[in-house]
Order: sequence, then structure tokens, then C-alpha cells
Amino acid sequence: MKFIANIDIMPLKELLDPQGKVVGKNMSNIGIAGIEDVRIGKHIQITLEANDQQEAESKVEESCKKILANQIMEGYKFTVSQI
Repeated sequence: MKFIANIDIMPLKELLDPQGKVVGKNMSNIGIAGIEDVRIGKHIQITLEANDQQEAESKVEESCKKILANQIMEGYKFTVSQI
């Protein structure tokens, strides 16, 4: 069966996000007011083969832990759905 995984990886809240700080600070320079905080992460979409939902989620979890997210600095969450 084919599955699609949508993964969001964000810097941990305890850590500074320099890229987000720069973007947030410059929002007012382009006329966008009221922005309090910006945090920038990444979104990854994976299409994969698995026998069932549990196997698909296990593969995505392993991918996040081993290669997609730096667990020292980033957290992740994902959804997996059959296509």
C-alpha cells in the first residue's frame, strides 16, 4: 500500500531561531505590524510503501530520528495517510 507522510520540523522552543528573529524584525519594515514572534522550520512530504499504517508510521519515525531532524536542536511531528 502507498502512504503519504507530511512532516513538520521546527527548532526547539528553548533554542533561539536567528532566521525567524530576522524575518520577524523585518516584517514591520514592509508594513506588516503586530507580528510578535516568527519561527522558521521545514516541511517534508514523503511517499512510501508499507504493508499497513503502523509500518508506514514506523518508517517515518525512523526517518525523522535518523536523518530528517537533528533531535538536539529540532522537534518534529508528522501525519501519515493512505493514498
